[in-house]
Formats: sequence, structure tokens, C-alpha cells
Amino acid sequence: MTTHQWTDAELVNQPAAYWTGVAYEALIGFTRARMAEQGFSQPQFWLLRHLSKHDISPDGDGMTVAELREAMRGYLRAEDDLEAEAEILLGRGWLTRDGDGRLWITEPGDEARAGLKEHAPAIREGIHRGIDDADYVTTLRVLQQMIRNTGAEPA
Repeated sequence: MTTHQWTDAELVNQPAAYWTGVAYEALIGFTRARMAEQGFSQPQFWLLRHLSKHDISPDGDGMTVAELREAMRGYLRAEDDLEAEAEILLGRGWLTRDGDGRLWITEPGDEARAGLKEHAPAIREGIHRGIDDADYVTTLRVLQQMIRNTGAEPA
């Protein structure tokens, strides 16, 4: 496959929104494919992280699927079905559900979460290959400024 090498003169007039959309889809696709190779999905990983007191959850308290969906609203994709993903984790014994419908991470689930988290550096390395940290930081700062220029605030 031949990749077009864009010149600076060609790139300067390209719409940033197009390229950020292409980048988003490619990065999510790459990340999810690497996770699937390890036998889990990104939403499953997020569920475990949000329920673990050793990760995102401040107290390890259980949460309903609706509460988890709200907590993840900034990065869930339309096709992400947290109820279905939770059922898979319940079947693996990584989560339990109480009588109020709250999901709780189990000890094996927390061990799995920690093991899954170990794959993140390799995924990051695959995405960042050939990009030095200074260029990466510059890219993010430029994107943040573009966001501010539209009247929004970067998260």
C-alpha cells in the first residue's frame, strides 16, 4: 500500500476536524484490537477500573450500569453496551451484582484489572512509535488551543 506523503503546503489548508476524526477512529480501532488480542474489550476494562478502589473508584463502592454509563459518558462510543459487557464480566466471576443492581468488582476481577492494565504501555508504544515526546506534547497543545479557539474548554 502506498501512502501519500503530504507536503506542508498541502497540509496547511487541510481541515483539522477531518484529520482528528480519522485519528480518533484509527487510535480507537488500534487500541480495541490490541485489547481483543488479550481477550477483553475496552468497555470491560473501563468497568473494572471504575469499580476498583485500586484504580478510578475512590471507595470501591458498587455502581449500577446507569451510574457507570454516566461516569463514562465522555468516552463511551454509541456501540458500547455496558450491560452486555458487564454480563461477560459477571460470567467470568470478575463482577458480582447485588439485589439493588449494583455491580461490584471481585478479588479475581481486581487481579484481572491489574493484569489488563499491564498491556497499556505496549499499546501506547505502538501508537507513539516514531513520535518523540516533544512533538506529541506540541500536537496536544495545538489541539487544545484549537479547542479554546472554538469557545470550548479542553477537558
